Amino acid sequence: MKVLVVGGAGYIGSHMVVVLLEAGHEVVIYDNFSTGYRDAILGGEVVEGDLADPATLDSVLSDGHFDAVMHFASNIEVGESVREPAKYYKNNLINAVNLLDAMRRNGVSAFVFSSSAAVYGEPQYAPLDEVHPRAPVNPYGRTKWMVEQILGDYDSAYGLKAVSLRYFNAAGADPEARIGERHEPESHLIPLGLQAASGRRESIQVFGRDYDTPDGTCIRDYIHVNDLCQAHLAALDRVVGGGESAAYNLGNGNGFSVNEVIETARQVTGREIKVVDSPRRPGDPAVLVADAGLARKELGWEPQRPGLESIIEDAWRWEQKIGRSA
Repeated sequence: MKVLVVGGAGYIGSHMVVVLLEAGHEVVIYDNFSTGYRDAILGGEVVEGDLADPATLDSVLSDGHFDAVMHFASNIEVGESVREPAKYYKNNLINAVNLLDAMRRNGVSAFVFSSSAAVYGEPQYAPLDEVHPRAPVNPYGRTKWMVEQILGDYDSAYGLKAVSLRYFNAAGADPEARIGERHEPESHLIPLGLQAASGRRESIQVFGRDYDTPDGTCIRDYIHVNDLCQAHLAALDRVVGGGESAAYNLGNGNGFSVNEVIETARQVTGREIKVVDSPRRPGDPAVLVADAGLARKELGWEPQRPGLESIIEDAWRWEQKIGRSA
């Protein structure tokens, strides 16, 4: 197949490009490089462009004869979305509609969308399945849920088929350390902890130790980025192969506490990681764990690196590489 990967220079997008190429697909990357990295692109054709530019989108899509589009170009910081909602509604929502309309104009009707567990809001039970009420509590989550609803309308009206993949906590890196997680600023626990282990950061914060969990710290579901990409590959086969639109949770179904993540990072690295205790952050649920049974059943997907140790080992190889060049 020929696939347009929008946001293919970012963390998950760049790993997706590698997985697509290794599976024998033809890939074109569309990225404005506002947060992505040129050296994270390990193959495929590159087009520098913005989703706010319909003319460039049309130029790429009209010439390409694409089978499908994958979307990885959203802004992802929850806190920033509260402070700067306009940025999130413009990029995550309006620009997504720009992309869908360009697909319609150019006869591309298969779409794989990076959604988020943030569509659920405060968990009413755990683990979360796909029928859990969608009640996002911040602009980031609202933009993801709005796009999912738009996709349903575009399917009904225009026959555009889409699979929305609701990520929990993507983590890890390419096992060969060719690419990995590189956010500026970084806000995710595993890379923050590994930066503290490598000496690039003095310490990390633990936000609250009084949650209703076994050790008092929050519990999250971590999924290896390559496992995430394999689910996208299965979703691609579904939408291009004539399957119906759908939404799936992507997670391991196992929760690990903040304390467990930090302790595992210490064991993997053999380094000390200094921790600073801080107050709870507003809106942090005690437990956020996926029920990904539907993706296993309907996509035939199974995580190949479900263990926290293997996720952190791959991330540590990447941190050692990037730390040397920082």
